[in-house]
Amino acid sequence: MIILGIESSCDETAAALVTGDRQVLAHRLLGQEAAHAPFGGVVPEIAARAHVEALEPLIVAALADAKLTLADVDAVAATAGPGLIGGVMVGLVTGKALAHAAGKPLIAVNHLEGHALSPRLSDPDLEFPYLLLLVSGGHCQLLLVEGVGAYRRLATTIDDAAGEAFDKTAKLLGLGFPGGPAVERAAALGDARAVPLPRPLKGSAEPHFSFAGLKSAVARVVGQYPPEDIAASFQAAVVDCLIDRTTRALRISYGATALVVAGGVAANTAVRGALQRLATDNGLRFVAPPLWLCTDNAAMIGWAGAERFAAGLTDPLDVAARPRWPLDPTAEAVRGAGVKA
Repeated sequence: MIILGIESSCDETAAALVTGDRQVLAHRLLGQEAAHAPFGGVVPEIAARAHVEALEPLIVAALADAKLTLADVDAVAATAGPGLIGGVMVGLVTGKALAHAAGKPLIAVNHLEGHALSPRLSDPDLEFPYLLLLVSGGHCQLLLVEGVGAYRRLATTIDDAAGEAFDKTAKLLGLGFPGGPAVERAAALGDARAVPLPRPLKGSAEPHFSFAGLKSAVARVVGQYPPEDIAASFQAAVVDCLIDRTTRALRISYGATALVVAGGVAANTAVRGALQRLATDNGLRFVAPPLWLCTDNAAMIGWAGAERFAAGLTDPLDVAARPRWPLDPTAEAVRGAGVKA
């Protein structure tokens, strides 16, 4: 089985060829950091135009890298949401056109499912069910992953995601874009105990996350402490919140075979280290994808497509792009903005 994966939900344009036995035959990715850097964040209109310009050459290059043609592909998997709707539409319409022209099945992939299943691409021993901390720029959730297309949401953010808080902190401190790696580099030079910052919802009975108050607290201390101390203290606060909430979720995720992390913030060394210790303390395996699979990429979309295709799940050509698309549509709404997850 060979799946062509297409990703364009935010500011990375990517194409990949992935097999059902976990081989990544080719992967091409083009980031847009330079285009968005002057604005300190992703501008949706700029991102969409960049996807239009970059996607076709990337697909052609990926096929050439794998020494394949479109006729050799068994199905086309494209991100259909959630994400910036302009970019999502570029990738999905391209996937539809290729599938129609080549007479191949289309698989409309939930971008979050791509992250949720990506650890299984890199770790063939990872079995369902597992507890997943999905932590990225747009989402912060704890999910019990019971199978392909089967997700039970245990917690989500009631306001902002952890990755969004990293980006905002980087912007406040003038560290540049993308914010996550910039804050991590600065934090390595600072004192994590220097700046008193809150740990929103830590110790609370509800299982959810909150990072809006932490962002506001950072804004209030800018200029009062060295930037590297603020970065280190902020990162420590995020880690404390993630571990506290994940610890609570472990109490209700009976039967989980492993503690798994995925999403862009999963590339953060401090986050990975703290989760590794938590898993060890609870007698669980800890699984994290390699760093390149944590951030947005097309290999995870191709692999999610392969898992869905193997389960007999394909989509019609009139499937719609979706700016919001929860993995667990049956989850109860939470207070605040958590419904966006």
